[in-house]
Amino acid sequence: MHSAPDLLLDATGVAKHYGAVVALRSASLAVRPGEVHALMGANGAGKSTLVKVLTGGVRPDGGTILVRGKPFAARSPAEARRGGIVSVYQEPALIPDIDVRSNLRLTQSPIEATRHWLAELGLPDLDLTDLVRDLPLATLRIIDLARALAIEPDILMLDEMTAALPANLTEHVLEVIARQKGTDRSVIFISHRLIEIAAVCDRATVLREGQTVGVVDVSHGSENRIVALMLGDMVRDLPARVADVASASPRPADAVPRISARSLSAGTKLADVSFDLHQGEVLGVVALEGQGQDELFDILSGSERPGGGELLVDGTAVSFRHPADAIRAGLVYVPADRAEALLMQRSVRENIALPFTTRFGAWGPIDVGGERRKVDKAIATLQIDTRAAAEVRRLSGGNQQKVTIARWVAGGVRTMLCFDPTRGIDIGTKQQIYQLLRDLASEGAAVLLYTSELKEIQLACDRAIVIFGGRIVAEIDVADADEATLLRAAYDLRPEELMPEDVASAAVAVEADHPSLVGPT
Repeated sequence: MHSAPDLLLDATGVAKHYGAVVALRSASLAVRPGEVHALMGANGAGKSTLVKVLTGGVRPDGGTILVRGKPFAARSPAEARRGGIVSVYQEPALIPDIDVRSNLRLTQSPIEATRHWLAELGLPDLDLTDLVRDLPLATLRIIDLARALAIEPDILMLDEMTAALPANLTEHVLEVIARQKGTDRSVIFISHRLIEIAAVCDRATVLREGQTVGVVDVSHGSENRIVALMLGDMVRDLPARVADVASASPRPADAVPRISARSLSAGTKLADVSFDLHQGEVLGVVALEGQGQDELFDILSGSERPGGGELLVDGTAVSFRHPADAIRAGLVYVPADRAEALLMQRSVRENIALPFTTRFGAWGPIDVGGERRKVDKAIATLQIDTRAAAEVRRLSGGNQQKVTIARWVAGGVRTMLCFDPTRGIDIGTKQQIYQLLRDLASEGAAVLLYTSELKEIQLACDRAIVIFGGRIVAEIDVADADEATLLRAAYDLRPEELMPEDVASAAVAVEADHPSLVGPT
């Protein structure tokens, strides 16, 4: 049992309310010097609120916070920073219209130390004169982390740091985090990827419904204990297959595909992609970072015009000039970044009802009652938490993603394009989304699902296509779509390149080298 002086951070009974919404009921977090400590919990459990309290972004309504045995109450992030606590939040804290160097100067970040950490984190050649708005999200996250490390904080808090990173950058981040062990500093690590928790963390504190429900020593087999604490009454073992597609009715030979792509290309990323997506099917897309999947979904959703090839919807050739054209053709898009799709200052109901407001081609009466019934049904179907319904921005990330999906479910959906829809979402909400996609397919919709978490393929899909170098290199039935097979295909390795007895060890090796490719266990 550690007493307060033995702890680097000792937060007890922290509470925070937003009107009727209880964000934190009684959260406690005790962190030892030199440990990497996981902060776990389902979306809406209070993790991000606790981080904001500890870093001065939010004033708590109750509780005590001690740092190195002394009371700590930061009134702003700048004050917390001076006190040795720094957080890297889910969204980059950089001003987009100025260059990287100017951003570093604004926060008084040491330039040379930041350069050192940029190199350690995999970006040795980053030009500090680049405008922030011209840089990809993954690079911005690394810049945020590098400048945090540069000031050598006592406590570094990382909120879903790896969620938007490709595999190579994730490796560097986890290596840097692991090197903090044994020092007099600590890292508080928030991630929904349990394999990352197992790789770098010593202990895990679990929040549920705004309060601490347990502290677990991280070791082999501790994942089930963590999940059980996170879910409470919803306890389940590792996610199970949500539908038995083997019993589905065979597709008629003359069935017209909902989407037919023929030799689609775009710039230098998408070279030659052809596939069919049928009614009643969830088709998975597997690809390493930057293999052309972004461009494929941009073309299908109407955000980008193809450089070549042909796209057919229900057997008719189409040419989209705008996302509205794709929507009119029945193709709706669910992005990984909820902020792209939602009006954050508006209510849950307004966001879900948004497509209805675009369907009025002439003056006439509005069926307000019918619209309300459809919205209510969508909210119930997706089990959206509407306690903070006045503004979508107050919802957890998982509930925000549910609102994005509910928008299309409310009006009826024929074809849904889902680009990594469960990124940064807790296990329970992921399972609900898997089930929803299967339900949509069983009702006749078609779903195209790109996921960076390979376990989702067998949980939700009927089959998968694998893209490498802008081309489809494999099509795999769900029964054969285990992680080892998908990873080999994603690296464009043929089955014969590995002997059968090496398959298990190869899967373990790839998982260790590329943890961001592997989802929650």
